Amino acid sequence: MLSDVLAPESPVFTTQEAARAAIEQACAAHSDIAAFEVVGRSEQGRDIYAAMLGAGPISVSLVAGAHADEPVGPQTLRHFIIAALTAREQLGDLFDRFNFVIVPHVNPDGEAANWVWMKQWPNPLAYIRHVTRELPGRDIEFGYPDMRPENRAVADLMQRRGPFDLHMSLHGMAVADGAWLLIERHWIDRAAALRERYAAALQANGLRLFDWDRKGDKGFHYIGPGFSTTPEGAAMRAHFEAAGEPDTASLFHQSSMEFARSLGGAPLCLVTELPLFVLTRQVEPPRPGEPTTYFRFRELLPRLRQMVETGQLGGIVQLLEPFGLEPLDLALAMRLQIKAMELGLETIG
Repeated sequence: MLSDVLAPESPVFTTQEAARAAIEQACAAHSDIAAFEVVGRSEQGRDIYAAMLGAGPISVSLVAGAHADEPVGPQTLRHFIIAALTAREQLGDLFDRFNFVIVPHVNPDGEAANWVWMKQWPNPLAYIRHVTRELPGRDIEFGYPDMRPENRAVADLMQRRGPFDLHMSLHGMAVADGAWLLIERHWIDRAAALRERYAAALQANGLRLFDWDRKGDKGFHYIGPGFSTTPEGAAMRAHFEAAGEPDTASLFHQSSMEFARSLGGAPLCLVTELPLFVLTRQVEPPRPGEPTTYFRFRELLPRLRQMVETGQLGGIVQLLEPFGLEPLDLALAMRLQIKAMELGLETIG
């Protein structure tokens, strides 16, 4: 099982460039089944690189980092490349059955912009003060195939190597009272066992299911507690057009999931959503489909940011205490990302 064999030990956040040499060396050491490639450059000139692993008939694309403030996915994919190659004998016929196209970080500029708080992890005050995220029109996840140079680089690679049987975009949430998994709507029925086993893995590790019924808003259609459909560019555009914001609507292009489907093959598409910080206490009883404690915390965020900026640190501690805010252990978050990958592979394999 991938999540057991590849379980990380005491990981820390690193950068795309700092991880590069180890990934290149691992690919070179296993050149019969692995290749490293620089596929493009970011707007600020940073390399976007990929690793191709395996030679099997079932094709898998794995990408992460589309949103600047979600660093767990890139850390997971960098670890996966090195650890899977190192443990290839333990993984049996994995590389004979599957071929992987992996872009560990599609947004290295975003990583650099957030490095101030990442290197202080898990300090919540550093996160609140320094976190930054792209606005619509800059959002790489909804910029395929060519909104930004990062999109063009990844899209060109996917076109060369596709179509795919499984596409995963690893994401995250800032704060939530549980974990969420998004599943492409055409696969809802066929992914029933995947949902059951992922829910069991979360609960075995003490995590709730994030239960939010968004009523189809922006393409998020409710499947059940902890699960929703993947959002879509067309639904994003419809949302903002209905809100009287046509200029904002025009900024949304295809998501990586929609682009993967456009290549043919009807792939299973999954988006992992794990919180950086977990709300361990309920300040208000939840209602089915309504994460009420999450809503209350979200309302508090502007005040928290203002207090951090003005140095009112004692008051922040008092405000946070009722929520039981705790960082999600990075090793556990990475293991759960790998668990989702494992279940996706089993579903298509």
